[in-house]
Amino acid sequence: MTGDPHAELVLARAVKEVAEFADAEGWGNSPQMFALVRTADLVAAEPGLVDQLDDSNELTPVAQESFPDDVTGGSMALDEFLATTSWPDAVEGCVLVQEIVVLPPDAEATLDDALAPLLADHDAADAAARAAAEAHPERREARLFAAVLREGSSLALLQVRPEDDAEDFGDLDLRTYPNLAPNVIEALHNTFEFED
Repeated sequence: MTGDPHAELVLARAVKEVAEFADAEGWGNSPQMFALVRTADLVAAEPGLVDQLDDSNELTPVAQESFPDDVTGGSMALDEFLATTSWPDAVEGCVLVQEIVVLPPDAEATLDDALAPLLADHDAADAAARAAAEAHPERREARLFAAVLREGSSLALLQVRPEDDAEDFGDLDLRTYPNLAPNVIEALHNTFEFED
């Protein structure tokens, strides 16, 4: 996280709410974007929602329309979509949820060797990296939650999909790591930099 401690706490609560929603939806979903709006503003604009909102949270996530069909987690189309996205002033932040593949640290050398001949062609290298990750025997599916606030705070969390035989006790296992998803965080920050 970066930024003001209060803003970081507000952002973490909003991301947890999004994570609970995504977890309830199950796995195998397309990327989804949530706008973060002030709960008080939402209640003022839509008084009928007062019983559905948690007024102890300063920000409420609002699910956005589905991405176009060609936009998948980690795809070039997602990058291009984010590059053309901007938010109205009422939106204080956003959360992007996408399913990704994670590999153990020792898999990186294997991927580097496979991609070295393709690095001149970005699209070919990207496709080869995805294919190699999907085929890796130690691959794990995960959800990446990347979130930013207009004022600068950011948070990236990872939820690794439990093994098929793992018991689910209802607790979300959300993890963060140093320098997790910096390019995604930067792309989300850029969605707040458009000026009219």
